[in-house]
Amino acid sequence: MRVLLADSLSESVVDKLTFGECIVDNRPELKGESLTEALRALQPQVLVVRSTKVTAADFQAAKSLELVVRAGAGYDNIDVSTASGLGVFVANCPGKNAAAVAELTIGLLLSLDRSLPDNVSDARNGMWNKEKYGEANGVKGKTIGIIGLGSIGKEVIKRAKGLEMNIVAWSRSLTPEMATELGVQYKGSPIEVASVSDVVTLHVASSAGTKHLANSEFFASMKPGAFFINTTRADVVDEAAMLQCIAEKGIRVGLDVFSNEPAGKSGAFEHYLANNSSVYLTHHIGASTEQAQEAIAEEAGRIILVYAQTGEVPNCVNLAKSSPANHQLTVRHLDKVGVLARILKEMSIASWNVQEMENVVFDEAKAACAYIRFDGLPDNEVVEKIAALDDILAVNLIQL
Repeated sequence: MRVLLADSLSESVVDKLTFGECIVDNRPELKGESLTEALRALQPQVLVVRSTKVTAADFQAAKSLELVVRAGAGYDNIDVSTASGLGVFVANCPGKNAAAVAELTIGLLLSLDRSLPDNVSDARNGMWNKEKYGEANGVKGKTIGIIGLGSIGKEVIKRAKGLEMNIVAWSRSLTPEMATELGVQYKGSPIEVASVSDVVTLHVASSAGTKHLANSEFFASMKPGAFFINTTRADVVDEAAMLQCIAEKGIRVGLDVFSNEPAGKSGAFEHYLANNSSVYLTHHIGASTEQAQEAIAEEAGRIILVYAQTGEVPNCVNLAKSSPANHQLTVRHLDKVGVLARILKEMSIASWNVQEMENVVFDEAKAACAYIRFDGLPDNEVVEKIAALDDILAVNLIQL
């Protein structure tokens, strides 16, 4: 199996895949058109990326492509719709960078409270201002609001408890009972979290449903002087509303992600938020620790090798949770060559579109039972034709 690594990954993943008898092309410099051309030339079965965008043109260029692995948690840099339309699996590595992102979240929290970046900047520029920087409030006993309780949000909970903070939280899946188990106070919406928190931190996935989750109403509900932290995705935040809240309520902000983020890893940088004294920007480094990258590389390698050896895709994100199947045909039959082919031929003639199918074999491999879910209009004549085929024991049709 040929694997193209189109981003910087730990060398351990190359060793793991090579040992697993994969052909590995390690090309971390590939981006845009160069990636498209490499896919066309190499025709790999597997593509691995971190932040590199995978577009419809990339999928069209590599007809060989079977699996794209996002070496990280989110996968909004991959055209999942095109992948699904072409029958290409997309998988991610959730939870492997959770501790790293949670650590940065706490780092931003403490930086905002103690003005650490400004402390260091003034000292380096020959300015001593102990009176100004000695006015921090401290975070012990303050309320932190966590929005999104996936693996990262839960890691933030652990660290906030260590700082002796009060914790309130909201997540789509959170219930009052679950909140009690986690040792946090349940809130019914992001607005409720924002209204009672001294610090609000976002840990939701980027999707149509979370775009501008932090909007004007959200910021209007925040306490004056509160802290706001985002280490997830830029499009979750309405930056115009955030700036208005900074101006009107004096909130302070820590962002690891923001609009129009540079695509490269180094170079000149300008951004309208960079010189705002109420905003600390970091360089989208939430997952960028050696520990996290080793864990992600290990998981990416595992996904690929499991797929190569079994055909299964761990952490697949683009399989339908339910198919359009509206009926199930259950066929008990003798375990002989050609039986399933004859059944499927009759279903095809009837224009029954098979959506899901499983065939289980009984002890001694003399008989088997096929469960075939399909989308189509039921027809007793078709059922009778299948029942009359050679080697068929029994047929049953039910509506789902």
